[in-house]
Amino acid sequence: MSDNKNQSNNRKSDLLSKEVEHIDITSFDARKIVSSMEKMSFVSRETANAANIYNEMIKDKDCTIFLTLAGSTSAAGCMHIYRDLVKYNMVDAIVATGASIIDMDFFEALGFKHYQGSQYQDDTELRNNYVDRIYDTYIDEEELQMCDKTIGEIADQLEPKSYTSREFIKEIGKYLKTNAKKKDSLIEVAYDNNVPIFCPAFTDSSAGFGLVMHQEKNPKNHITIDSIREFRELTEIKIKSKGSGLFMIGGGVPKNFIQDTVICAELLGKDVEMHKYAIQITVADSRDGACSSSTLKEASSWGKVDITKEQMVFAEATSVLPLIASDAYHKGEWKNRERKNFSKIF
Repeated sequence: MSDNKNQSNNRKSDLLSKEVEHIDITSFDARKIVSSMEKMSFVSRETANAANIYNEMIKDKDCTIFLTLAGSTSAAGCMHIYRDLVKYNMVDAIVATGASIIDMDFFEALGFKHYQGSQYQDDTELRNNYVDRIYDTYIDEEELQMCDKTIGEIADQLEPKSYTSREFIKEIGKYLKTNAKKKDSLIEVAYDNNVPIFCPAFTDSSAGFGLVMHQEKNPKNHITIDSIREFRELTEIKIKSKGSGLFMIGGGVPKNFIQDTVICAELLGKDVEMHKYAIQITVADSRDGACSSSTLKEASSWGKVDITKEQMVFAEATSVLPLIASDAYHKGEWKNRERKNFSKIF
């Protein structure tokens, strides 16, 4: 019996042997390649146009920059890009899936890793070894369950009441200040720089499992997540912004949630402009009418996005995002921006 267990442990170690290394946009200068791509066509020119629009957002002192994250680019090696966009003041607020923030960023802050794997691996074997697969990236399921458990433990220490995901993630940031195994996670850097993080579908992640365990343990005295008040908070940021721009990775709930703030503000009787700038990087097909793939021009028909400064980039984000982010970092317009500190308004 112990031989079988040892063989299983050895096989798991083999599967989880090659760590994903997160790309460092400060270590290379993408300005020359981006300016060369501007003279090309297809996705290259889309990428260069997107980079130019992003730099305009950063240069525009009145522009609040919203970063939206959907999909698994953080697990795939882009985690430090998002952290550095916050660190170098190129992002003012974040709207993300719970998985991006908890299952990936918080997960690594606890000292766990993502690993390079293969999309051709036998998934039954992965399941037998308690290894979860995201395309060609692996996660240790036992470590992920420890992440779930830690979320529940954080919730156990909080005053029982309703929290927005932003408020709860701020508490996680506070927790990481003294408990992080890996410093400078996105959550921690956002906490340090008063950049709020919203996860409108928060329970669709390790946070959901952790909070279910917390409520099971504390049936009459527990915290809960108020997504309505969260929508109001995010809308408040839009109301307080003279102008705004969207930098959207993928689509999904985060994309729609941030665009809907314009409509919500109008329904509250506030005079707000459409989002002035918008970039979306996606591989979703717009022909099926889905939210993830709906074009920015389509959003204009709803009164959400102005179409004068918008660019759809139909590419897998890990291939073009490092170029756009490195170009912006090295152009250095962020050095002239004042921090918006939106976490302080709540």
